[in-house]
Amino acid sequence: MADKSNTITLVITHTLQPGQHQAYERWLERIMPEAQTFPGHLGVNVIRPHKEGNTYNVVIRFDTLEHLYAWTQSDRRKQLVDEIAPLLAADDHIEVRTEAAFWFTPPEPDVKRPASWKQFLITLLVIFPSTNLVPWITAKLFPSMVGTLPLHFINDAFVVALVVWLWMPVMTRLFARWLKG
Repeated sequence: MADKSNTITLVITHTLQPGQHQAYERWLERIMPEAQTFPGHLGVNVIRPHKEGNTYNVVIRFDTLEHLYAWTQSDRRKQLVDEIAPLLAADDHIEVRTEAAFWFTPPEPDVKRPASWKQFLITLLVIFPSTNLVPWITAKLFPSMVGTLPLHFINDAFVVALVVWLWMPVMTRLFARWLKG
């Protein structure tokens, strides 16, 4: 039985054959809404390649391992994966993670993870401004709620959403070279 307190993360790495970016993007537009219809789906994030790259990382979150398994073993997903196979330079690489450390895990197995102090600095660079700006903005928008539990919840939800879906993907791409060094 999966630990329901942890998010289960599926990281799929697809390396495309040259010139297949547009076809792959169209495929993503079809498969992402399909995944959202499955129970326990918590969101998806696509980390696109650098300008000269061909490797996409698709990060899908589910609430339990059972729900993740239901999606990965579904006939619809298998059909969509079969459709995309001709565009790929290699078979897809799939990892299942139960922790947030996937942000700093290189897709290539022979590449070491960034030093812990670098992970700390990037995370701090993301968390510090978010946890200071979001409460300031929400206090301006909802002055009567300042200091209440509902506003703390709203602040936390916004900070987590910004970190997971915006800042960490941007920062890990922006600092990719430094993180590898």
